[in-house]
Amino acid sequence: MPKKLQRLGQAVREFQQYMDEMLARERSSASTEQSGTPNLMSALVRASDEASQSKDLGQDSKRGLTDEEIFGNIFAYNLAGHETTANTVAFALVLLAAQPRYQDWVREEIREAQAATKGDYESMFPRLQRCLAVMRQYETLRLYGSIVFIPRATSDEPQTLHSPGGKDITIPPSTAVNINVQALHTDPKTWGPDTLNWRPDSWFIPSPTSKERPSQQHQTFISPPQGSFIPWADGPRVCPGQKFAQVEFVAVLATLLGGYRVMPVLREGQGEEEGRKALMGMVDDSAITAITLQMREPRKVALRWEGVV
Repeated sequence: MPKKLQRLGQAVREFQQYMDEMLARERSSASTEQSGTPNLMSALVRASDEASQSKDLGQDSKRGLTDEEIFGNIFAYNLAGHETTANTVAFALVLLAAQPRYQDWVREEIREAQAATKGDYESMFPRLQRCLAVMRQYETLRLYGSIVFIPRATSDEPQTLHSPGGKDITIPPSTAVNINVQALHTDPKTWGPDTLNWRPDSWFIPSPTSKERPSQQHQTFISPPQGSFIPWADGPRVCPGQKFAQVEFVAVLATLLGGYRVMPVLREGQGEEEGRKALMGMVDDSAITAITLQMREPRKVALRWEGVV
């Protein structure tokens, strides 16, 4: 058997072993009413136990989750969380290297936050709004979101949708529906005529005192219309890992850009502008190559880092 498949099999076995041990600990803590550190596993076990004991649910709902269903959820969260966030970081770094002025814009915020806080999550994360703007409501996920469509289906009953124009659309029961996320995120009616341009600073209302660079105290996010921005889906089935992904992305970006600058590795005879155009071409040449949207040739243009004072 190829070594890659051997390593994959070993990883699957070890992952299952870790989950078995975690589930045993959580069930033990639940049975003795000991309160450990809250985590995803404990939340699933608690929700399953509450459903099993509820008097308000039917028999089908009262059975709770089996161990296999809990394992399935944990595996999906791990796969979906790491795959999507890693892709978003990769796209963001390439885009920042292609448009270096945004690196300075983000670094200004990072250093202000570092000077004003002790570096702890509670005080620092809320200040890193430009880092978030690079990621989500914000440009990288708007134009290069990992999920390009969201599958949904109606129940046994027809469902009527009310469009903004006043037209009602009735979807028959048991009908599969794919939501075109990319179309929503690039609709000129919502995002303006330059909808395909990557501009993180477009998510802020300019300060009355500084139209060019609003300070930390005066920058305000522009909230998109409901339903027009759904990289994590929306409504009661919104992605449960949304907050974790945001914190993970911001932590990576703040760590890297706080002290370093990223730029393309130029080929012989290639100028800086040509190198940046090559990066944008690499990003635009993206497709669903596995589970999520990815660059087809991510090694086509290399990146390099240098320290900044």
